[in-house]
Amino acid sequence: MRFDDYFDFDNLPWPFGTSDRRGRRRHRRRARWRWFERGDLKFAILALIAEKPMHGYEVMQALEEESAGSYKASPGSVYPTLQLLEDQGHLTSEDYGGKKVYSITDSGRAFLNENRDHVKRIFDRVSQFGDRLGKDMAALTRRLSRLTRTTFQGAVSWFEDDQLFSDMKAVLDRAVKDMDAAWDAARERRRAARAEADSGESAEA
Repeated sequence: MRFDDYFDFDNLPWPFGTSDRRGRRRHRRRARWRWFERGDLKFAILALIAEKPMHGYEVMQALEEESAGSYKASPGSVYPTLQLLEDQGHLTSEDYGGKKVYSITDSGRAFLNENRDHVKRIFDRVSQFGDRLGKDMAALTRRLSRLTRTTFQGAVSWFEDDQLFSDMKAVLDRAVKDMDAAWDAARERRRAARAEADSGESAEA
């Protein structure tokens, strides 16, 4: 996940964003971070309904609770997934008071059991990120705030010093490169962990 997948910094007020409206539109990023990788949402929904029958809105609430309130599922993603799972025979539905309530089928339970390790990884990832939003993300925000104050204190107090501006830009450029390198290292660790998990599953099979 990239920070600018979460926040559109170009559209935040100065000092984060640019004062050029056309520049904002030109450089605006469209990427969004995905709580669930492609195909993961169906596993999460199926696992939740395996615990108890639910209608669509209850599923959305359960997904939000699993993420400690950090993920808000949209009807446009949940209801088509419920319909897909029903079409595949993993869910069945009945109408109760005008609401379509879904229950898991034997086929759905077998499907979950076949993919239990993958399902566990999904919920572990969501739970971990929800926890970190309350602790580690707060710590990152404090550090970012200190960096911002330090940077713009210098910019406002020493605006006549061209060398200071050049030095500050160089420091921030290095920080961006270091952060990108940290992301690259994290992606490599994740790929290695997934490869090791997949290798273990293949050996067990």
